[in-house]
Amino acid sequence: MQKRTKIIATLGPASSDQGTIEALIRAGTNVFRLNFSHGSGDDHRQRCEQIRAAALVLGTQVAILGDLQGPKIRIAGFANGPVTLEVGDIFTLDTALGPKDGDQHQVGVTYAALIDDCKPGQLLLLDDGRLELSIDRVESGKVITRVRTGGLLSANKGINLLGGGLSAPALTDKDYSDIRLAAELEVDFLAVSFPRSGDDIRFARKAAEEAGCMARIVAKVERAEAVATDAALDDIIIASDVVMVARGDLGVEIGDAELIGIQKKMILRARQLNRTVITATQMMETMIESPLPTRAEVFDVANAVLDGTDAVMLSAETAAGKHPVKVVEAMTRIILGAEKQPSNRTSGHRMDIQFQRTDEAVAMAAMYTANHLGSVKAILCLTETGNTPLWMSRIRSGIPIYGISRQSPALRAMCLYRGVIPMPVPDQTSNIDATLSAAIETLKGTGALQPGDKVLTTYGNVFGKMGETNTLKIITVD
Repeated sequence: MQKRTKIIATLGPASSDQGTIEALIRAGTNVFRLNFSHGSGDDHRQRCEQIRAAALVLGTQVAILGDLQGPKIRIAGFANGPVTLEVGDIFTLDTALGPKDGDQHQVGVTYAALIDDCKPGQLLLLDDGRLELSIDRVESGKVITRVRTGGLLSANKGINLLGGGLSAPALTDKDYSDIRLAAELEVDFLAVSFPRSGDDIRFARKAAEEAGCMARIVAKVERAEAVATDAALDDIIIASDVVMVARGDLGVEIGDAELIGIQKKMILRARQLNRTVITATQMMETMIESPLPTRAEVFDVANAVLDGTDAVMLSAETAAGKHPVKVVEAMTRIILGAEKQPSNRTSGHRMDIQFQRTDEAVAMAAMYTANHLGSVKAILCLTETGNTPLWMSRIRSGIPIYGISRQSPALRAMCLYRGVIPMPVPDQTSNIDATLSAAIETLKGTGALQPGDKVLTTYGNVFGKMGETNTLKIITVD
């Protein structure tokens, strides 16, 4: 049984050699994430070369996601190392303080406009919410706070405002530089951090296109403003190609108690709007050190799968952890276990919607036919853009969808679509019948199809023309 939910693994010091990258692909990785918050341009260039070399060796399709750092607001540094804040202490965030001049009573900040966003009575959250500072007053470039939840505080930790409201710009100078790097590397997905609205996503898309980067845009939903209303969330989802439930900063800003409901809403709404969705952050966190996940982590991953997420993402677990390959193997086992549940094979997707496009209507008809006919063993979808298999993948099914394309961007995009297996068009084929016959022979050779099996196919009358899917046909395998 092949898993349908995809795995994104972040590369880092623990996973940057060729052997480990190949092992991660064998274990179930479909997309590799390059975190532009860490590492140099040369580091990312080398990792891209290694990923593509590994995919070639293994004869498979693997995509690359470049993740922009975004306007992460952070404290500066301390003169004598980390400090411990106690409950009740007065602690000042000073926009004029030097980058390494912090002490027990104050620290600099990297974002001078912080003082414009803060008001007395609000709560600032540091280090992913581990420390809580209640704002007493704002004066002369300083935010004076009282420690409500203390702990150890070291340099460069992030700052969030409970409930959102920090007005940092969508893209920083570093992001513009990294967008140019992403264009050079020809990444398949570009993740935008901390968008407040669909306008931020549209702005980032335009900046990427102007730099020559044609990657699909991922909206990392991390701010309270992005989920404050249904309209705000829809605006971001519609503006993007992919949405990520980025549970770290989002959980800090809206509170853990609200997070699970928002996660479920985002997964459902993204699928309803024909967008791809990723669930991320601390999914297998204990496996940074441990060779086995906790039961809570097993349930967390499985619940995201049952909710319909397209992909689950690993961060430090594979970038810096002790067991990068084992964590992907464990995640694959959990996914397969969750996908055995009958709820993963029933769907009422868009039953009450009028379709505006012929190709989307064909995609929906294909999935309902396949699910209800009972004897269909595979769906073969000829596609130039990857759109038809994306629409198909919004309907739950246990039947594999093979997205057959001669377009490399489409093949790699399909690496993220739940239940879709990208399949290159054989070089020697030049028409629809020959391409489908070659694909069937390939699947017979792997044991995925047997003589007598039924295969559902979709394609357009004009081979190789975008947006022309208009045919659904059922074939019996010879």
